[in-house]
Amino acid sequence: MDFILCLFSVLFGLCLGSFANVCIYRIPLNKSIVHPPSSCPHCGHQIRFYDNIPVISYLFLMGRCRQCKAFISRRYPLVEILMALLSLALFIRFGFQFQTILWMLFAGTLVVLSFIDFDHKILPDVLTLPGIAVGWLVSFLPGGISWSDSLIGLIAGGGSLYLVATVYARITGREGLGGGDIKLLAMIGAWMGWQSLPLIVLMSSLSGAVIGSVFILLGGKGARTQIPFGPFLSLGALSYLFFGPQISLWYFGLFV
Repeated sequence: MDFILCLFSVLFGLCLGSFANVCIYRIPLNKSIVHPPSSCPHCGHQIRFYDNIPVISYLFLMGRCRQCKAFISRRYPLVEILMALLSLALFIRFGFQFQTILWMLFAGTLVVLSFIDFDHKILPDVLTLPGIAVGWLVSFLPGGISWSDSLIGLIAGGGSLYLVATVYARITGREGLGGGDIKLLAMIGAWMGWQSLPLIVLMSSLSGAVIGSVFILLGGKGARTQIPFGPFLSLGALSYLFFGPQISLWYFGLFV
């Protein structure tokens, strides 16, 4: 029975990954995510259902469009596999329950936002603002954080980054954090509560500093290179979702 449920969670994640690819591509272009049907980004040929099976169709077609033979980005199966792994990990972490579906919605939104931010340096309001509202509404359901912890989390998350962004802009004369980052942390706070925010911000900042420095050195464009912060906030939130208690025990144990 557990094997069947694990398989179902993987298939569910693959399907969500296929939909996530549509969102990643279309939302920044202000296109509908439901119409028209999926098509080749090179020739515009509509993709048939048998060529749109997550991962399998990509492998069968060897990463090419059936019509024009142009190469399709490896990101498509990557996102599908990532969502499948997240779905499986959430099932293992929380079990087969409604809360798992909600966390999958949260995790999937973070994945979509991360790839959009990486490509376009934006975090669309059409995802973050509903994410804030849904996160707070979910807190009224049993089995999660309280509505007050969620409310404080969204205020503290957005407010803290807004303060940092304002101080940074005053000191340097340039923008360091965008409004999208502020709304994203508010969304994370609404879903995960204010108690999670210190460690999430710490992990995001550390990973952003390390990985960002590597990108700057490899790119050779200097310290003014724009590095999107959204993916690191998402990475911090997902790390806390899966390993929050262990990370907290380890971190605070350093000061004992």
